[in-house]
Amino acid sequence: MSIFTPTNQIRLTNVAVVRMKRAGKRFEIACYKNKVVGWRSGVEKDLDEVLQTHSVFVNVSKGQVAKKEDLISAFGTDDQTEICKQILTKGEVQVSDKERHTQLEQMFRDIATIVADKCVNPETKRPYTVILIERAMKDIHYSVKTNKSTKQQVCLIDPGCFREIDELIKKETKGKGSLEVLNLKDVEEGDEKFE
Repeated sequence: MSIFTPTNQIRLTNVAVVRMKRAGKRFEIACYKNKVVGWRSGVEKDLDEVLQTHSVFVNVSKGQVAKKEDLISAFGTDDQTEICKQILTKGEVQVSDKERHTQLEQMFRDIATIVADKCVNPETKRPYTVILIERAMKDIHYSVKTNKSTKQQVCLIDPGCFREIDELIKKETKGKGSLEVLNLKDVEEGDEKFE
């Protein structure tokens, strides 16, 4: 008795899926977990270390490979490696709820650590603890933006806004809060974007 295996199905495990919609169709690639971020940040340069296979799928979990004519109509080529690079760079990474929750917790903790490193209690002249900063962030319902790095979520203040922000902090904290300059940073035009 022979076993029939469909030729257009590829089964993969331990997969991070990167998805992109183009020309009304969905295209997916199968990557190794944690390698997509490395590729996008420029740390990982070897495509074979990022991709599980150089195939473009319609549905990775079902193992359905994209048709050649769909690739040509959407991307203008059927070069799977080039299409994989485009999807890897511009596509949307699909992560499970558990992974997303873990990532958010880690980023929240990292942001609290950065803030704690830069803040000093003016009464005691001692740094605030990370736990205290985390508690304060939870109290104000701070939400982490996963599409920005942790450093980008700790704000830079334009020197011209110092007085306005200082007054706002004093008003909101009823005189208990204060704002002090700990260090200055020269920012070239176009270096960093304020939103």
